[in-house]
Amino acid sequence: MLLKRIISFKKTNYVGMNLKLKFFKLAILSLAITSVPCAYAITPAQPNKILHVAYEAPDDGFDMVKTTNFYSASIAEAIFEPLLKYDYLARPLQLVPNTVESLPKVEQDGKVYIFKIKPGIYFTNDPAFKGKRRELVAEDYIYTIKRILDPKNRAPSVSFIDGKLQGADVVVAQAKKTGKFDYAAPIAGLKAIDRYTLQFTLTRQDYNFPYILAYIAFGGVAKEVVDYYGDRIGMHPVGTGPYMLSKYVPRSKVELVANPDYRGFVWNFKSTGTPWDNQLVKEMSGKKMPQIGKVVVSIIEEQQSRWLAFQSGQLDFDKLTADAVPQALDGNQLKASFQKRGIKHFPYKEPEMTYTMMNMRDPVIGGFSPEKIALRRAITLAYDQKESIKQAYKGQAVRAEMFIPEGVNGYNPKYKSSVGYNPRLANKLLDYYGYKKAADGYRTLPNGKPLILKINTENSSASVIHSELWKKNLDAIGIRADFKVSNFADNLKAATQCKYMIWSGAWIADYPEGDNFAQLLYGPNAGQGNHACYQSKTYDALYTQAIHLPPQQRLPYYEKLNRQIEADNPWIIHVTRIRNWLIRPQVQGFKPHPMMNTNWQYLDITPIKK
Repeated sequence: MLLKRIISFKKTNYVGMNLKLKFFKLAILSLAITSVPCAYAITPAQPNKILHVAYEAPDDGFDMVKTTNFYSASIAEAIFEPLLKYDYLARPLQLVPNTVESLPKVEQDGKVYIFKIKPGIYFTNDPAFKGKRRELVAEDYIYTIKRILDPKNRAPSVSFIDGKLQGADVVVAQAKKTGKFDYAAPIAGLKAIDRYTLQFTLTRQDYNFPYILAYIAFGGVAKEVVDYYGDRIGMHPVGTGPYMLSKYVPRSKVELVANPDYRGFVWNFKSTGTPWDNQLVKEMSGKKMPQIGKVVVSIIEEQQSRWLAFQSGQLDFDKLTADAVPQALDGNQLKASFQKRGIKHFPYKEPEMTYTMMNMRDPVIGGFSPEKIALRRAITLAYDQKESIKQAYKGQAVRAEMFIPEGVNGYNPKYKSSVGYNPRLANKLLDYYGYKKAADGYRTLPNGKPLILKINTENSSASVIHSELWKKNLDAIGIRADFKVSNFADNLKAATQCKYMIWSGAWIADYPEGDNFAQLLYGPNAGQGNHACYQSKTYDALYTQAIHLPPQQRLPYYEKLNRQIEADNPWIIHVTRIRNWLIRPQVQGFKPHPMMNTNWQYLDITPIKK
């Protein structure tokens, strides 16, 4: 459930994923954080192996209970550990044990899941533990989920488990009534059988539940840490994963160092048979991981700056920016000049879709009256997707017909949107519903007041291109646009508060099921992932029906949900982007994963032979 900026903004095959069941198939203040190396350090990571990467937008802290920020989650993936994770190379995707000894024992046909946590997994040293070594136990995962359920936290990921855990609804309802969540109250669906055994009992059969538990928001968190740091918890992430936060300069730089007490693993993944995988297996098999001792993440929002940083060797790998596509690619192939330098190219279609949100609570653009629906429909009809792909993405994107991307269960390759580029029809709609043109050629509201669309955007060259496209498209239907330039984190904050008019973003799959996308417009999630603040009884009823069905029976409902979006137009659905990863020759083991956003623990850096 990770929101990314559109300007720079997971593809999986659901069928064939095999677990035990057939369908078991995701202010400018520098904060220095130090941790004392443990005497029992076991990590094979080497301090001289430093990985340099860049993000195109800043994080907003690392409390994954409270954010949908893609960049926060990417760093959190290296710090926190859910019960399950994905096999690094396997395609179709395959869930594997992470902090547990094995895949869960499944009872009552998918209603009960029992996990056995590995003994001897420890949180990194932190003052919150008062000098004691703190082991990861079953109660830590129960606490994490209770934090997600706590209404005070307004957790976006609550939709993943809403109504699914036996007894949870009663405790949540009581919290809403009293204003305080009772963390001591027992929940039948969340039970620590013993120190290491965790049992989930669901209200209904759900074969997607293990995917949900693999999502980073469900990584184990210690209550002592949350109590110790309080509101500052987002700046003090303490987990059991391969890396730990060592330096944090908000909106500028994040540095992580290898967790000295991480248990590690042996790189023994199996090739899917592709030449790329074969090379990775040759390079990496048998190595004790992680090898990278330090990861330096720079926030470089400007495309040209990031491209120059990669070219000069300051970054070890990066997604090719749109502006740099003509410089680096010949058609879809990496130019010979880059190949001669040993740079590798991995093109990859992400399981994502980009979209524009229109705030349904905004007094100008929101609401369900015929003239408001007509306004949103006209804006949608005026947007030229083909020109956007050509100008903004330099051809490295494909039109998204529906809100579920290719490879995620619920995607229908035959589905066609009923809303296409048609500025002529847009103008007729606006004329009919009273949005008349003034003497300056721009339209007014039906009440005669000026019609101005306030569009939130970011400060980068890519944002400028998108803004120019918006202005051109809106000028064609006589609508004036006012662009509010801010930054991704602040725009996201405004969206969570439903205090904006129009903003664009993207959603990358957190797990390979369509409800991960459908919940983005579910009414009860308004401001908690549903940043359009869209509330439709029809949509909500269809969504509720869909999630109560087995995954293979949901497709008709997902298609109806898409049609409802097209009818009400809270969104404009845009594209799925093709990511062209460029990797410098010293990096080994690199392969983008559809669900895992961070691959640092799977990589190695080797000296380059001159």
